[in-house]
Amino acid sequence: MFGGKHINVTAVRRKNQEITFLEVPKSDKSWVIKLRRIPLLRGLVSIIDSSAKGSKHLNYSAEAFAEDEVEPEDLAKQKKKDKDEGWSLGMMLGVAVMGILSFIFGKLIFTLVPVLVENFLFKDAFDNYVLHNLVEGAIKLILLLVYLWAITLTPVVKRLFQYHGAEHKVISAFEAGEELTVRNVQKYSRLHYRCGSSFMMLTIILGVIIYSLVPWDNLWERVMQRVILLPLVIGVSFEVLKGTNAVKNVPGLKYLGYPGLWLQLLTTKEPKDDQVEVSIASFNRMRELDSAIEARGYAEVNVPGGILDPAKG
Repeated sequence: MFGGKHINVTAVRRKNQEITFLEVPKSDKSWVIKLRRIPLLRGLVSIIDSSAKGSKHLNYSAEAFAEDEVEPEDLAKQKKKDKDEGWSLGMMLGVAVMGILSFIFGKLIFTLVPVLVENFLFKDAFDNYVLHNLVEGAIKLILLLVYLWAITLTPVVKRLFQYHGAEHKVISAFEAGEELTVRNVQKYSRLHYRCGSSFMMLTIILGVIIYSLVPWDNLWERVMQRVILLPLVIGVSFEVLKGTNAVKNVPGLKYLGYPGLWLQLLTTKEPKDDQVEVSIASFNRMRELDSAIEARGYAEVNVPGGILDPAKG
């Protein structure tokens, strides 16, 4: 999936080798656009918004896979049944992934479980709350690494992470001014500064720092502190991520983004040529639609996802 100025595009290779696209216009409300301009707050808004919109693209790829795995007559019957019941496979998967709720719930779990584990193992080991925060951060990092390593053992997630690597390679090749061919794209690294994996690492590192600025006396205070400060940790991490990307070409400062790049060694895998081909197709389609919108002077443009009128979005 690639996001342009006016549209998000996802490409999927079907069983017959055809590449199909989901093209969803960007139509943020005016109040969302305003929130995206406010430092600290824009990070939380962007992450939640991306999680919500990403579920639609995930549903599209899941539906395409499901359609390719069933017989045509069975698919027709299933679609009729879904229409009659008003409940499609995409809707069920949408509930399963529920962008916003899954993000909030997952982030809370990942934030609070290390607190409970650290308190259980090291409650009486030392009195300094900063040391407890450091150990908590270490436990959080270990849990993250183990989780990512474990899910990469599954073929589905491994393939997903290969496409993740392909996306990064395409972006890097484009930024370098290369012609987007499979051969050219494959020369580039699967790691990229602007990545959600880097964001995850930053929330761990900066979380330890921010939590250490506010003392706590017992487990209840500690848990409540984490919940209350979580939006701040997300906001600060987003700003730092933007900052590390801005200085990535400055000697000495580029190393600030290395922890996030190291984590991408787990969240990306080297893609195959056919996966790079799909990523190139998605990126080119996104640029084609964005250029068409700009060329028409923000006139209405028909795309499968709806009518896009940038003047209103």
